[in-house]
This record gives sequence, structure tokens and C-alpha cells, in this order.
Amino acid sequence: MMSKLDDFMRFHETALSVRGMRQQLLASNIANADTPNYKARDIDFSSVLSNALHTDGKQPAGNLNKTDPQHLASATDLAGVVPQYRPNGQGNLDGNTVDMDVERNQFTDNSIRYEASLTIINMQIRNMLAAIQGQ
Repeated sequence: MMSKLDDFMRFHETALSVRGMRQQLLASNIANADTPNYKARDIDFSSVLSNALHTDGKQPAGNLNKTDPQHLASATDLAGVVPQYRPNGQGNLDGNTVDMDVERNQFTDNSIRYEASLTIINMQIRNMLAAIQGQ
């Protein structure tokens, strides 16, 4: 019984973690909207989540071990998946590929999905507590 509960919570924990990492990536794109030659990056949420769930916290194959806290992180910092450069419909003269409309939409969509996940988790925990308390 406890292993099922752990698996259930681990899924939601991983999903929220990946959403949080994606939010940071999208915020970075927005913050660098005026940086010359900056290339907008994003991840495929479902592939990163799938990879994170299947690695079970183990280091993905091909990554180097960090033996010192001052070592830089590798490019595969999102559950073993490298963030991809976003395809650009129309580039800027300075080489920047950030489209603020796309970034704002993706940022808002990811935020809403994050909040919805939290709401679902809270409701399920309340239901479990009600069942345990016999209400």
C-alpha cells in the first residue's frame, strides 16, 4: 500500500519539478529578449517527464560525475534531456530568436498547468485524509 502511495506522490513530485525547471528556462528566454544572438530554448515536457520517471534519480548515461561543487553543470540539466533551441519564424536583426508573444504564452500555459497540478494534489491528499479519518 505504501509503495503505491510513494509511486503516486513521486510522479507528481517529478512532474512539478520538471514544470518548475521549464518555468526557469522560459523566464530565461524572456529575460534575454534583448540580448544579441541569444537563442530561445525550450523542452518537450512529456519527454523530459518520461526520462525523469525512468531514471529514478540515477544519473543518465553519458554524463560526467561532479566531484567538486565548483564543477559546472553539464548541458543535460533537465532530467537528462538537453533543452532544444526553439524554431524561429522570423529572426531579429541582432540574431536574437526570442519571440515575446510565444514566450509569454508558453510561460502562462506552464504556470497554469503547475497550479492545476498543485490543486489536484491538494484535493487528492484531502480525500485520502478524509478516508483515513472516516469522514
